Amino acid sequence: MAESVCRSLRDGSLEGEHATALSISDTLYSPLGSHVFHHFLYSLVSNIAASKSQARALVLVAYRRSPSFYLDLLKSRGLDHFLFDKKVLVLDCYSDPLGWKDRLLKSAGVVQQSAKNPSSVFKDVKDVPKLLSLILELGQGLVGQGREKFAVAIDSVSDMLRHASLQLVASLLSNLRCHDNISCVFWLMHSDLHVPRVSAALEYISTMSANLEPIIPSVDGQRRGSENLFNIEQNSHRGKLHIHLKRRNGRVKMHCEEVHVEQVGIKISAVSSESAIVNQSLLPKVQFNLQLSEKERDDRAKVVLPFEHQGNGEAIQIYDGRRSLSEGQKDPHLKVPSSTWSTSTETSTGNGEIHYLRDSDDECPDSDEDPDDDLDI
Repeated sequence: MAESVCRSLRDGSLEGEHATALSISDTLYSPLGSHVFHHFLYSLVSNIAASKSQARALVLVAYRRSPSFYLDLLKSRGLDHFLFDKKVLVLDCYSDPLGWKDRLLKSAGVVQQSAKNPSSVFKDVKDVPKLLSLILELGQGLVGQGREKFAVAIDSVSDMLRHASLQLVASLLSNLRCHDNISCVFWLMHSDLHVPRVSAALEYISTMSANLEPIIPSVDGQRRGSENLFNIEQNSHRGKLHIHLKRRNGRVKMHCEEVHVEQVGIKISAVSSESAIVNQSLLPKVQFNLQLSEKERDDRAKVVLPFEHQGNGEAIQIYDGRRSLSEGQKDPHLKVPSSTWSTSTETSTGNGEIHYLRDSDDECPDSDEDPDDDLDI
């Protein structure tokens, strides 16, 4: 399923649709979000370098890491560093996010050397509309003003929310998705740092979501320190990746895979049976039975319900009106009609009688009679 996410980021958006959006979230108990983000980042940059993706360039908005970190990361994966000049551009929101360093240098009279690309350094992360304009300007500078598209990656939306409101951040992501020159957008968020409505709002904007959970869930009441250390060690390099893909017909396809951190990158595979056994062993034991015992079933069968007709001990037979009652079941107070029928009126004896003959169920109407004549249409 992770390969499906990589293909969706590579293929981008269809004509007339908004850009593909991926939301990656992790927690303190499963801190592998950055590894998953780097995995999808490397996959997309590789496709861009090979001209296999819809996006021709990438703008990486760096809040959590410096631009040199991403340069070394992609170089360690075998990508050419000259790719940063033509296909990948990092918008630096990490070095001086609020412009304090620049002010201190100016107040001290220190002349700062001009950077190679000064427009890639952003010094006012609180100004979200200006950040949006700069992202679009840098992306269009890489692909030109034609119909070529570029991708946008944000390494930490949680850092954005430290300086801006949810409304501004959600508006920025929505505007990026709606732009004609953007192929795909993906970001990382630490969900346990925010209230649930923040995570729900950002997942609503996305078309795909990848949520990380610990491979060994924490159990309430677990007090032994050795078990906690073992769980922390296991969850630090292994985790479960729950992927949700929203289809165009409104349905959501869900899948769960296991993430394992290796020396270079991560490995995503199906959930192993060992993990399932460990999770079952950690389930708390309940204090009640889920099934009845043999004695309990017998006792339940003996209970007399007050609203149920109990009869007189004999089997209850329900008369359905089709077969005649036996002689022993006939009411002795009713007079048995004679077998000989007469059209003449007999003298009343004081006891009324009702004779009813059931019509045949499969009786067909006359051929010259319209069965719908009695309908008032």
